[in-house]
Amino acid sequence: MRYHRSDVVARAIEVLDEYGLESLTMRRLASELGVQPSALYHHVPNKQSLLAAVADEILRRGSRPRRAERWDRRAIEICAELRDAMLAYRDGAEVVVAAHTFGLGAREPAAALRSALADGGLPEDLVDVGTRAILHLVFGHTVEEQTAMQAASAGAIDRNPGAEADFEQSLELLLDGLRARVSAS
Repeated sequence: MRYHRSDVVARAIEVLDEYGLESLTMRRLASELGVQPSALYHHVPNKQSLLAAVADEILRRGSRPRRAERWDRRAIEICAELRDAMLAYRDGAEVVVAAHTFGLGAREPAAALRSALADGGLPEDLVDVGTRAILHLVFGHTVEEQTAMQAASAGAIDRNPGAEADFEQSLELLLDGLRARVSAS
């Protein structure tokens, strides 16, 4: 049976969601697809490229229409969409963060945030720093939240990680600082 790259990525997401990142290997994916591992290299040159494609697909699946017009409300929409997309799949946050960190994928949220912050009137250097700060908040918060959710479901911790309100409040605090910079200029 012939597979397309999109089939490989879709099956990789299923393996990720069912077994976790540690089990998403080229060998396991090939087995799931019923092909030899070498056949996967026709679609993705290495595991890093596979993870980048998985990260981009996770973000694509989680995308939704953006309605906000004000720059700060757009930033909140982008961050909420990013968080929700990463939380939709087991270890999704870890995959997206890794792809972004290594510059292999997951570029759209950063570009959208840069655009929103620039539209807010921030100077270019603060657009870059603000984008990185917001992404660090979203990535760090979501990785911690996802880890806690998985630990709670396994009975390893007894607290409910329900951190959406904490996430929103943290994001507002960061945006307050950026808003103050816009007002001061």
